[in-house]
Amino acid sequence: MLKRRRHNRLRDESAPRLRLLPLPWRKLGAAALAVLGVAGASAALLLFLNQPIEHIRVDGQFQHLSALEVESAVRAQLHGAGLVTVRLNDVRRSLRLLPWVESATVQRSWPRGIAVQVTEQQAVARWNDTDLVNARGDVFANSAHFVPPELPQLAGPAGSEADVVARYLAVQGRIVEAGLRLAALRLDARGSWELQLDDGVTVRIGRKQVDERFARFLTVVLRMITERAADIAYVDMRYTNGFAVGWRSGAPRLASGAHARQGDQDG
Repeated sequence: MLKRRRHNRLRDESAPRLRLLPLPWRKLGAAALAVLGVAGASAALLLFLNQPIEHIRVDGQFQHLSALEVESAVRAQLHGAGLVTVRLNDVRRSLRLLPWVESATVQRSWPRGIAVQVTEQQAVARWNDTDLVNARGDVFANSAHFVPPELPQLAGPAGSEADVVARYLAVQGRIVEAGLRLAALRLDARGSWELQLDDGVTVRIGRKQVDERFARFLTVVLRMITERAADIAYVDMRYTNGFAVGWRSGAPRLASGAHARQGDQDG
């Protein structure tokens, strides 16, 4: 029995003992409690600040939108969220989907509100019969309820919006100065241009030497159209050195360019 006890004592003395590292445990414990206190205070503050959203202020100058439409789109994205937990990016994206909205900013308005600033699109023309387009060539409002009837009709293949709008903006001022209005401007899939004035005259530009032909139309042909619009059915600019006029009462006739021939047309 004595040998067994001595053996057990020796085994206990040889077993490794777990020792705590010499760290400032009291200070660490105090720091941990402080962190927990801060976290608890933050959670309480978050709960206090996350008030229900009761007010939505909508600012902007509207012609085709209404403040009620904007407010309804905002409320549809709240889903019961409070002022802190509301997802402002989701609200902003929903506003950008509204017809006639160009840009929107959404901010929290303490203590229980949201402030919305909306900029409305400025349409310069209709696009491909169903849409509208702004001065940058951005197509929008494909479900708009109201399309201003005075807007010209622009058309072109997908991806050509910016080019067609730029061409329209480059010529429409000169046409207005001449007392006319550009009713339509079209670019077909082959790259051929054609425009129509509000007096019914069609001008065929074609797909070659486009800049030169537009310049010739504005400097020479436009003046002739203003003087004899009632007699002209169309003007064909698809000649190397001139153009042809199609009269309402007869066959087309070359009106300028001694070397202009039908064979010079680009189709």
